[in-house]
Amino acid sequence: MSANDDPRRYQHLSALRLEDPDAVARAAATRRRHPGLKYGVQNFIVAADHPARGALSVGNDPVAMADRRDLLDRLQIALANPAVDGVLASPDIMDDLLLLGALEGKLVFGSMNRGGLAGLVNEIDDRFTGHTAAALEALGADGGKMLTRICLGDPDTVSALEATARAVDSLAARKLIAMVEPFLSIWQNGKVRNDLSPDGVIKSIAIAQGLGSTSAYTWMKLPVVAEMERVMAATTLPTVLLGGDPEGTQDEVFASWQAALALPGVQGLTVGRTLLYPADGDVAGAVATAASLLKTPVLQSSAKVSE
Repeated sequence: MSANDDPRRYQHLSALRLEDPDAVARAAATRRRHPGLKYGVQNFIVAADHPARGALSVGNDPVAMADRRDLLDRLQIALANPAVDGVLASPDIMDDLLLLGALEGKLVFGSMNRGGLAGLVNEIDDRFTGHTAAALEALGADGGKMLTRICLGDPDTVSALEATARAVDSLAARKLIAMVEPFLSIWQNGKVRNDLSPDGVIKSIAIAQGLGSTSAYTWMKLPVVAEMERVMAATTLPTVLLGGDPEGTQDEVFASWQAALALPGVQGLTVGRTLLYPADGDVAGAVATAASLLKTPVLQSSAKVSE
């Protein structure tokens, strides 16, 4: 990716944070909101909350996401595409993007639990250390996302599930979306591994969609796995597909997304590293290709005519 390599290109953010920290709240208050969600019009959300969990790697590069200036460059390229509806970010990145004016007309989802650091000895005890529902309401956000790993062999799972349920209720009380990202997980050789079998994903959905006293504002955020037709049959909740750090070529990944996006209930993509750090470095190209997979009003009307 060719980018401005001037190390001072974001120094105005540091100056604002030092001299005028209220600028973040003002930017949030005056931001133009997204026009609204509609069934059948799929949404494209760029995810950028990985660093807050200490997850800096992409592919074979263990520190790919470590340079905040480079990450902001890539995010601004992605968000400049009008097909990108919004962002999912931790508070630090969200505040930078607000100060940059990069979230005009966008959906905004805050990342709520980042305490389950990658590689932490008690990683499953994923504390809510990021956005709160109250903070998201004050920001004029559309919702919050929570990673929800269910490890039947780890006693911390019960407290993690209870915390997720409380967050779902807190968001619903404010009419904000709870984007729940569930995984059935295991400890393997000292690391948390997610079960990406169809049955594993289906079981995680069954558990996660029942968290909280209401599911009225709950979405699922799910990986693209084999037998996605059977996976999507497990829920009536709006669902966005996550990208993760996939194996295989970019063309293979996009083909798997395209097949999954055709299924009922799939509301769009929430993807980060795959598009922000493509193998060829062309962020704009990767974003444009992913955007072309989504259902749009034009494609919908054409489909109706052909029927």
